[in-house]
Amino acid sequence: MTPSTAASRSYRVGIAGCGAISRNHLEAFRAMENVEIVGVCDVDPDRARATAAEWGVPAAVTTVDELLALGLDIVSVCTPHPTHEDVVLKAAAAGVHALCEKPIATRLDAAERMVAACEEAGVRLGVLFQRRFWPASQKIRAAIDDGTLGRPILAQCSVMLHRAPEYYSKDAWRGTWENDGGGVLMTQAVHYIDLLQWYLGEVAEVYGRINTYRHGENIEVEDSATAVITFTSGAMATVEASTAVSPNLGIQLRITGETGASASLTEFPEGSDGRLDLWAAGGTIAVEPVHPEGVDGNVDLSTINGQLVPHHTSQVRDFIRALDTGTEPAITGRDAVKSLRILLAVYESSRTGRPVRFAEPPVSAAIAPETRAKVPAEAAV
Repeated sequence: MTPSTAASRSYRVGIAGCGAISRNHLEAFRAMENVEIVGVCDVDPDRARATAAEWGVPAAVTTVDELLALGLDIVSVCTPHPTHEDVVLKAAAAGVHALCEKPIATRLDAAERMVAACEEAGVRLGVLFQRRFWPASQKIRAAIDDGTLGRPILAQCSVMLHRAPEYYSKDAWRGTWENDGGGVLMTQAVHYIDLLQWYLGEVAEVYGRINTYRHGENIEVEDSATAVITFTSGAMATVEASTAVSPNLGIQLRITGETGASASLTEFPEGSDGRLDLWAAGGTIAVEPVHPEGVDGNVDLSTINGQLVPHHTSQVRDFIRALDTGTEPAITGRDAVKSLRILLAVYESSRTGRPVRFAEPPVSAAIAPETRAKVPAEAAV
């Protein structure tokens, strides 16, 4: 499909999957002046018809083949994680661009096939990581690039969330390795792992652990995880993530750069706009409360998703711009493979008890030979 340079080009969109997150895609695409949503698809015909009726969409179908037969330019992928590959491969074969919910897939080989198929077909593949579009996220990225923070050297990521048992029990596919692909890392923390790698770059090594503390009666995957990540730049990051927290404490991501300056991004309550709760640069410190008094952190999923609609819309707008101009979207399939690879490495490290090495860290990141004698013997293991 040859991209048009005319900003007025119109696009026919189909939504694959009518679960909770499809609302965000429907609202985001409906906000675009040059987009027509022509069909929705779900394996449950009643849900497909109900969604089409609610949103005024002309066609409701039950297979991806039927959806693509409507003459689409874009398919928006809102199906369960392991089914993303099938939808995207079929879209690529039909010459249709794909905008896919995170995670891109649950297996690295599946994700790589998706990327390769779209590149070979000459179609765009974007993956939803809408939190990159927060103004606060963009400000941190700019501070890295303009030297205010400089090259990041340390990061801390805390994803401390609440999920009630009903979150897992109401949908049979949730909380299983086969149908969900993982727990808190795959479904929630992947957003912030994406931000980490966007800020800190390529990963050299991952060492991690997973466990299930609270939701064991409802899931077979992890509800909690920790990790230490070393980057090829020499930077280091720690990650903690859980859905076993009550009340929900939200998310914090702190970056410290080589200039000594630090910035901290907070999402509390979950789903609200990310904000800078700490900006420490140029000898001054500006802070905001991480957990404002009187704010209830336990927000239901529909509210979380609803608050993210503006940022879904920003990413959809960026994707449409990429198609109009023949350029890459802000977040490509290749970008999404990076975050998937990191979280899968946490699972592998937890299974084996050993770190997963992607690449050798730079020599400068190791203890210099002349200083090694100063390290206590018990620490040099």
